[in-house]
Amino acid sequence: MAAMSWKEILLLTGLVVGCYWNSLSCGFAFDDVSAILDNKDLRPSTSLHNLFRNDFWGTPMSEERSHKSYRPFTVLTFRLNYLFSELSAASYHLLNVVLHAVVCVLFLRVCRLFLDKTSSLVAALLFAVHPIHTEAVTGVVGRAELLSSIFLLAAFLAYTKSTASDHSIVWTPIALTVVLVAAATLCKEQGITVVGICCVYEVFVAQGFTLPMLLDTLRQVVQGKDGFPYAVLQTLLKLIVLVISTLLLVIIRVQVIQSQLPVFTRFDNPAAVSPTPTRQLTFNYLLSVNAWLLLNPSELCCDWTMGTIPLVESLLDLRNLATLVFYTFLGLLVYHSLRYRHSSARTVIMALSLIVLPFIPASNLFFPVGFVVAERVLYVPSMGFCVLVAHGFKIVSHKGHLKKISWLIIGVLLTTHAVKTFNRNWDWESEYTLFTSALKVNKNNAKLWNNVGHALENQNNYAKALQYFLQATRVQPDDIGAHMNVGRTYKNLNKSKEAEEAYLVAKSLMPQVIPGKKYATRVAPNHLNVYINLANLIRANESRLEEADQLYRQAISMRPDFKQAYISRQDCSFCSNVFFFKSMLSYRELLLKMNKLTEARDAYLRALELDPSNADLWYNLAIVNIEMKDPSEALKNFNHALELNPRHKLALFNSALLMQESGEPKFWPEANRRFLIYVEEEPDDANGYFNLGMLAMDANENAAAERWMRKAISLQAGFRSALFNLALLYSQSKREVDALPALDELLRHHPEHIKGLILKGDILMNHKKDTSGAKACFERILRMDPTNVQGKHNLCVVYFEERDLPRAERCLEETLALAPNEEYVRRHLSIVRSKMAAMSAAGQPLASTGGATISAKEEKQKRVQGGGEEVAEVEEEGRSADAVLRRAANEKNVRKSSTERGGAGVDQSESLDSSQSDKRTKVKSTKEIKDIEKKRAAALKRLEEIERILSVGIFTAHLQNDLHIHAAPTAMMMFGLIGTNIGTFHLFMFLPLTMVFVAANQLDILSPDAR
Repeated sequence: MAAMSWKEILLLTGLVVGCYWNSLSCGFAFDDVSAILDNKDLRPSTSLHNLFRNDFWGTPMSEERSHKSYRPFTVLTFRLNYLFSELSAASYHLLNVVLHAVVCVLFLRVCRLFLDKTSSLVAALLFAVHPIHTEAVTGVVGRAELLSSIFLLAAFLAYTKSTASDHSIVWTPIALTVVLVAAATLCKEQGITVVGICCVYEVFVAQGFTLPMLLDTLRQVVQGKDGFPYAVLQTLLKLIVLVISTLLLVIIRVQVIQSQLPVFTRFDNPAAVSPTPTRQLTFNYLLSVNAWLLLNPSELCCDWTMGTIPLVESLLDLRNLATLVFYTFLGLLVYHSLRYRHSSARTVIMALSLIVLPFIPASNLFFPVGFVVAERVLYVPSMGFCVLVAHGFKIVSHKGHLKKISWLIIGVLLTTHAVKTFNRNWDWESEYTLFTSALKVNKNNAKLWNNVGHALENQNNYAKALQYFLQATRVQPDDIGAHMNVGRTYKNLNKSKEAEEAYLVAKSLMPQVIPGKKYATRVAPNHLNVYINLANLIRANESRLEEADQLYRQAISMRPDFKQAYISRQDCSFCSNVFFFKSMLSYRELLLKMNKLTEARDAYLRALELDPSNADLWYNLAIVNIEMKDPSEALKNFNHALELNPRHKLALFNSALLMQESGEPKFWPEANRRFLIYVEEEPDDANGYFNLGMLAMDANENAAAERWMRKAISLQAGFRSALFNLALLYSQSKREVDALPALDELLRHHPEHIKGLILKGDILMNHKKDTSGAKACFERILRMDPTNVQGKHNLCVVYFEERDLPRAERCLEETLALAPNEEYVRRHLSIVRSKMAAMSAAGQPLASTGGATISAKEEKQKRVQGGGEEVAEVEEEGRSADAVLRRAANEKNVRKSSTERGGAGVDQSESLDSSQSDKRTKVKSTKEIKDIEKKRAAALKRLEEIERILSVGIFTAHLQNDLHIHAAPTAMMMFGLIGTNIGTFHLFMFLPLTMVFVAANQLDILSPDAR
């Protein structure tokens, strides 16, 4: 046996890369979606134990909907891909290409056992470029074939070392073979067939027996003429070890699938449910179809189910001739290989063992499978085919006059196959390109029409998708899923009547329940979705809720033992849907709509009795608890869900939200941790960052709050709650000027946001000294809502600032009429009237005539000019009520205005006793003036303390409430029941005026002493 050279390895690797490099640009298509995108076993949050409890698609092996495909080693490689690149399709395709190159190198090593150096290289090159492999290499789920083939070939190579040069048994390679067989089987079920290949090798190659020799030896033993030769006994011993090991693997495999075969429908494999002789004739004809695909891979199709290959229903069907030719050719090869001992016979028998034995599990001859023809299962059988072709090339090329022609034929074959493989890879670029390419080959498969429709549906091209779905119903009129797809698409097009008609057609195709008899028909669970979809459609009509309720009950009663648990990708006919979970979810929503909360809770409790390890059921039970106003029980059930699935996104978000809304600081760290995990899982969801910002605001971590809010706004432009609370944060942090850009953006996206207008008006009036801008904000509020008390009240403050006391009085009277029970409005009106009376008694005008307001600095300068520094200081203490009101409203340095009187600025103390003001001021001692200043400072300190307490309380109330009212529109849409109206909005932006009057009352107490 010639060794492999590095040149040969590099040639094979380069050829593989040249044929498959464009597969790196392909995405996830067809079965990749279920095996990769929807498979939670790939996520690091899922326990590794789940890989050995679930099937290839992430479904528990114990469930009826499981395909019973137990391939944990393959799923483990997917998980490693996810660990390094998550859902980047290129990395998955790259690893497949690498594995295919490894298989090619190992295959070359195997070929060297039966072929010469040149022929074995030809076989390996043909295997590397054969177009039939595109499904196994370019389709990510084909990795099961690649990994299984690696271990299969390795196991075979190990077994060839089990005989020493002195013909004794070497047990180490046999033990290694058993381990590698187990590994191959854990990658894909067909890996176990390598044991049969090893047996064929041992008997017909290693020991050199032929069938006549075996029969002659057996006859002599039976007749007692002779015992078994030592070589035969050695062979039997080795084979017994292999067979026993195989039986153990089979027993373990049967235990894993719990002695249940997967459930397939007549749409998946029509011949499997056909009567005799149709079933036998069709399955035997399919063998010739697979052989033809190896010989002529010009028309490849990703899906050969349903009506792709019509049933062979009669012996007179001409297709039986193809079956006859196939068996004739196969029989001749078997006869040749078993009768003779020369090297050609040994090569042929090994090629046939590689073709036949690995194909038996997918042949439908011994048990049905879920497909008619699948190109990926020809991956290992194609090895035997390539050996036969290479062997034929060897024979022909040794004839001198045919040598050049044989090389030319091989060159053309390799070139055309390589080009076909390269072009075929582009078909796997997306689901749309894959299924449209399949329709070019086969137009009689309704599933292909449906899947093109799904691809268009995912692009929101519902009108065009409907055309494909309708064609599917014409190709296969009894296809329940096709009619369901038509109904769903009509619903997406807002054609409820047509949607209902389509669902009713699908429902009529379901097996009918016979009253009084147990419903024992094994129905495909995804077809039961017709009841759910129809009920979801008609329950929009309040008058038909009971009808919808009956549909849900009928669906659940048909499959009370069906414990499906995971959220499906889409409610279509050809997806691994979750009927039980969806029916319970929809039924719960209907019960809630009918205000049957207890029944909804009981429905989930019954479901949890069937499947207590279902995180989704615990999550939805928690949602029902929230609707029942039982937050503590809801939090317990959220925690149950997270124990089962620590990265359950919905449970993370809603449990954190529930903790945040509880108002208990002890929950805040855990809520923050869960929101952080949520944004790791959903980095583009602004709601997670927004709620992190709210938690930071609650904890007075303003820098963090600002960072999270800005992140939320950057992800979702015009995020209402984030913009408003960011403005509040700035206002609370005494950064009122910074709040204005956030408020401007908020009002640009949401011009009707009243709270934003109130806050903006307050900042403009008290911090920007823009009375006209504030007035415009409050007037805008009243145009939208004339009964808004806060807006009305703050407009009164503006009138007061403008020194239009009669208008302020009328405004407050109107406010009091709107809110007659608000004591603060009544008190403020009384103060304004008192001021008006005092001004009238002093002969001062009640309204400014020309906006004659001056700044505090100018006013102080006038006072200094009129009476000196000491006079100005005393007059500052005795400043009028309106100046004090404005100082309190401003919180810092509010503009001080005065009416003009004889060209001089005067204040309220002057108006009360103008003639004695200067006199009283002059007789005050310095000590008395300092005492007055101390009292005034104490009063202002009390004012600031009251303002701080009220401000914090009101800000906190607002922050919590704004979360409840505006939180997470996307999350609310997803979560359905989260988002109940907890609390009432309490932010009254009349705070500045309230503090004005509190300040006025406090200082009025001190005024007599000052005087």
